[in-house]
Amino acid sequence: DPFFFFTNMKSILSSLFALSLLSLSSAHAQCHFPAIFNFGDSNSDTGGLSAAFGQAGPPHGSSFFGSPAGRYCDGRLVIDFIAESLGLPYLSAFLDSVGSNFSHGANFATAGSPIRALNSTLRQSGFSPFSLDVQFVQFSNFHNRSQTVRSRGKSQPLTHSLTHSLTSKNVTGGVYTTMLPEADSFSQALYTFDIGQNDLTAAYFANKTVEQIGTTDVPEIISQFKNAVTYIYAQGGRYFWIHNTGPIGCLAYVIEWFPLKASDFDSPGCVSPLNHLAQQFNDALKQAVIELRASLSEAAITYVDVYSAKHELFVHAQGHGFKRSLVACCGHGGKYNYNKNIGCGKKVTVRGKEIYIGKPCDEPDKAVIWDGVHFTQAANKFIFDKIAAGLRMACHRQ
Repeated sequence: DPFFFFTNMKSILSSLFALSLLSLSSAHAQCHFPAIFNFGDSNSDTGGLSAAFGQAGPPHGSSFFGSPAGRYCDGRLVIDFIAESLGLPYLSAFLDSVGSNFSHGANFATAGSPIRALNSTLRQSGFSPFSLDVQFVQFSNFHNRSQTVRSRGKSQPLTHSLTHSLTSKNVTGGVYTTMLPEADSFSQALYTFDIGQNDLTAAYFANKTVEQIGTTDVPEIISQFKNAVTYIYAQGGRYFWIHNTGPIGCLAYVIEWFPLKASDFDSPGCVSPLNHLAQQFNDALKQAVIELRASLSEAAITYVDVYSAKHELFVHAQGHGFKRSLVACCGHGGKYNYNKNIGCGKKVTVRGKEIYIGKPCDEPDKAVIWDGVHFTQAANKFIFDKIAAGLRMACHRQ
């Protein structure tokens, strides 16, 4: 009976489809990350540079936190939205000793950090001394020492001064167990990376040509990045979430560094050769991920294309609800509301009263760029929404 045959086939196919969905759902449900360990630059710095060299002052943080929160942004970063989506608290900066809780991970990123160490100071170049190799050393020390201290805290009381201050709550050395990650967290955590932009801009600011950077610098930078991932894997890390770098040719601080020809600009107003350099870096990074997957057999490594999400914002800003793309929300003067000598939050005293020169715009949620260098919270949310689905698969080796 053909009807019976097709009815049964339909039933069987429906059952198989339901089973496949159940299987996929079960696989997705296995992705649970008890902690995040982040490595990067200002795109994901939640307070590292502020702790080391002085707080990023107002109006940073004004759109969400209500005051400066260690982020070079009016609010949350992509890493904050990642933490939210995983049901984890915002990451405390490893370098910040005040009010930090590392039970669900730590953030080793600092604004201005490159992958490759630079032979200069922060005040000389504007780049952080906490390059990726230093961030790994910090992580390694944190990994080892946190477990030693956590173990000691279970059996020993706190120092006299701290015990005295907490006697009303009858708190003992067990406080360490609530502020530091469990041993298993290191193998189950998501290791996130957003770094590389400063390597490209540092080379460009040093008067190297785009061709020189792509040919000579990028291979060495990528090699050092691969080493860092391999070292973390050796310490038990298994789940890696790696952002590529964004379209640096669309950022005012890069555009305005050297005089450029009209032919260097594309139709959205970005510098084409610099964006091509970023894409060349990303191609090399993607190849590195392929090689790492082959050599680190137990690792699940996700290559995350934030370049496309960011570029989409510059090309079709208005279509996504933004009123300004290249022009900074917070700054002073010029075509892009950016001046490297008058940064966001810069104040002067006039007749005994402090006033902003580097002041924020009225609608930061309608701007893509916050300060000529970094993205706004609204842009960061847009970028996160474009990549969020991948988090469900980030624990799978496929």
